[in-house]
Amino acid sequence: MRRLPLFLLIGCLGSGSAWAFFDDKEARRQIADQKIQADARFDQQARAQLELAAQIQRQAEEIARLRGQIETLNWELEQAKKRQQDFYLDLDSRLRKLETPAVEPTAASGEPAPGTPAGTIGGAGPAHETATYDAALELFKATKYKEAAAAFAAFVQQYPAGALAPNAQYWLGNAWYAQRNCTKAIEAQSQVISRYPASDKAPDAMLAIATCQQELGNRNGANRTMESLVEKYPASTAADKARERLKKK
Repeated sequence: MRRLPLFLLIGCLGSGSAWAFFDDKEARRQIADQKIQADARFDQQARAQLELAAQIQRQAEEIARLRGQIETLNWELEQAKKRQQDFYLDLDSRLRKLETPAVEPTAASGEPAPGTPAGTIGGAGPAHETATYDAALELFKATKYKEAAAAFAAFVQQYPAGALAPNAQYWLGNAWYAQRNCTKAIEAQSQVISRYPASDKAPDAMLAIATCQQELGNRNGANRTMESLVEKYPASTAADKARERLKKK
């Protein structure tokens, strides 16, 4: 058996070691490249997550700002409603004092004074009617809306043809509205329109109905009510408000 020359044997061994060396170096280079690429992707994802977090934070701040504005607007709206309610109450009291005729005093014996209409004794006359209405109105002013609704309903039942009946029916609707019961409020205000169409409260009652319809989500019904208000009572203050609302629809 012939032996390989020594230089050939050394050359073969050296060649194998060189290939192994170059293969290992290439593998390390590829691993390093993959690591660089992975780090780059990680950095990109991290930046995207940070940007998303920043966007979420900005949206949260914007939502908080808008919520604050909404709360402020709601408070201002409630204050405006209260001021309007106080104005109506004051106006109602002033008009009632002008419209209610003076009541003749009774004689000391308990008999009606001369000229006193029959039926004014025993709490059934104009004085009792006015006192009953005032009592219900005081309950409303005190924000005792449930009690006020019951008092106004009893008043209308007792004095359906009285001079203050349209006012009482109107405030009955407002008492229901103050309790956030728009269905009952619409029913009460509808009675103002059907039973007392010539009353000064009729146009206000129609506007109140439109407001309730809007809050119930019946925008078309509210628009029709306001259009009818403008047609029936064109010179009223309520009609002016209805026109302004219709322009914004």
